[in-house]
Amino acid sequence: MDSAVVSLQSVLVLLASSVLAVAVCRSLQLPPMIGYLATGLALGPHALGLVSGIEETRRLAEFGVVFLMFSIGLEFSLPIALALGAALAAGASWQAGLTLGGIAAMSSTAMVSRLLAERLELDTAHGRQVIGMLLFQDLAVVPLLVLLPALDQSADALGAALAIALGKAVLALAVVITLGPRLMRAWLGIVARRRSNELFVLNVLLVTLLLAFVTGLAGLSLVLGAFLAGMLISETEFRFQVEEDIKPFRDVLLGLFFVTVGMMLDLRLVLGEFPLVMLLFALLVGAKFALIALLSTAFGSAPGTALRVGIALAQAGEFGFVLLSLAAPTRVVPEPVLQGLLAAMILSMLATPFLIAASDRIVMRLSGAEWMLRSLELHRIAAQSIEVERHVIVLGYGRNGQRLARLLDAEGVRYVALDLDPERVREAALAGDAVVFADSSRREALVAAGIARAAGVVVTFADVDAAVRVLTHIHALNPAVPVIVRARDEDDIPRLTAAGASEVVPEAFESGVMLASHTLVLVGVPLSRVMRRMSQVRGEQYQLLRGLFHGSGDELDGDGEALARLHSVTLDEHAHALGRPLAQLGLDALGVQVRAVRRRGARSKLTAAGAGALQAGDVVVLLGDPESLAAAEVRLLRG
Repeated sequence: MDSAVVSLQSVLVLLASSVLAVAVCRSLQLPPMIGYLATGLALGPHALGLVSGIEETRRLAEFGVVFLMFSIGLEFSLPIALALGAALAAGASWQAGLTLGGIAAMSSTAMVSRLLAERLELDTAHGRQVIGMLLFQDLAVVPLLVLLPALDQSADALGAALAIALGKAVLALAVVITLGPRLMRAWLGIVARRRSNELFVLNVLLVTLLLAFVTGLAGLSLVLGAFLAGMLISETEFRFQVEEDIKPFRDVLLGLFFVTVGMMLDLRLVLGEFPLVMLLFALLVGAKFALIALLSTAFGSAPGTALRVGIALAQAGEFGFVLLSLAAPTRVVPEPVLQGLLAAMILSMLATPFLIAASDRIVMRLSGAEWMLRSLELHRIAAQSIEVERHVIVLGYGRNGQRLARLLDAEGVRYVALDLDPERVREAALAGDAVVFADSSRREALVAAGIARAAGVVVTFADVDAAVRVLTHIHALNPAVPVIVRARDEDDIPRLTAAGASEVVPEAFESGVMLASHTLVLVGVPLSRVMRRMSQVRGEQYQLLRGLFHGSGDELDGDGEALARLHSVTLDEHAHALGRPLAQLGLDALGVQVRAVRRRGARSKLTAAGAGALQAGDVVVLLGDPESLAAAEVRLLRG
């Protein structure tokens, strides 16, 4: 068969397998990296052997790491020393210890940051420590990229080789810092003025690959050149545009890199050395957990915080695979050890989502002090809410939460706000705001905040996954309480509504409405007409909040027309409408529309048609003018 056809066949097998593996990982809430590794493991020469030209594939995949380091450049250890000492104690060379320590020290920035964000823990004490250590690890990769490829030199030449490699790296960094930003800003400015996105992307690729090529010629790694290219462009005003342009190349080629990493794993060798694999897995996860927790404690963290930091960083990371791929050709570490370490790294990443999900239970079991801290936290929440009834629980006290709280305060509506930023909570509480430090995604925090007595809940953060988890807890604790949820886009509305949100407020829609209203006023449309038009637009978007609530003096608009308003009618045990569908009651003949029916136990609001026979305790939300609403209420209650 023609070689071109064979190569195309290999690419198709690789792509099809990757698509399937990543889709499965997404459905199981696992990172795509696991899917790529599994693809490489299955297709590689040590398993099915379905991909030919592995060396060519590996060379192409190196560009994935190039673009990854370019992105790290745009964003711009003790575990190594411990592994080095352990290797020397075991009789291995210091080169092997440094290699193994560098590989094991890395944790997964992509996986851990995503998991913490989903759990709303980025702003917690342990979340900030974890992100800081991850960023430090990313930077520590740079000297390791210089050192590891030089470790296969003889003992006599090793010192000189390391000195030359470090000297070249320092020289390259100095040139980039002193001369690079000015040249890059001028060049990209010329390209940008041509107003061609294609030309701009081509130049970014040229700069990235050119610097990678230059560092390669100098005897350094390609990825170091890509990192320097990223640093260069980060100093220009084109940084964010470049980051978006490079992302598709980076993600696809980086996925290909992890496929080639999976191909490196020899399952037969791993199974033959299975005790070694499990020992390395236990050492990797256990030693990193213990060391990081001890370090966090030594720097003044509370025991619970230190344990959570250790759990979050106990796994291997994507840069560990990068360093392993650089270390493999040097033969500094025996092949069985490298194979066992590779398998242990993959296992640690598979275990990470489950370890972080169970972190609360683990910390509670290991730290007695955590019980006391959790009790004090719940006591503070309960102290704020114990004396209030029909209050609003505000989840998140950022800009939106604070503005909402001020409006509630101005109207005399009691509220309790929960937030995870300790500095923000401290300052707001000193100013007299009813805000406490608490994780709103925890069931016990909602109970302490008085969810059973609340008149409503407002979710002010726009994280859909976190909001769905919160809605699940709220529905289980008090299914009748209305919940207003913030969302970034209208595409999130169905998922949040299905989870039990009474109303979803999409930012994109509201910003569009405000832009339109200001524009209409500026071009001369009367304000009263603009307000009426905006009310109609919002009425078409929202359901429970369609129409406006008005005071006694606001029943007419500026043109003398009666304003439609919302009105809620609660059906008691003696209501005339019980057992009847809304269609039989003839409310539309009175000029009233039924916007929704709230029913205890229902996860979301019901439509008029979907409510069926009305039940005691149902809340019927009506829209109409005041006279029509009064007549409709009489019909519902007395017939």
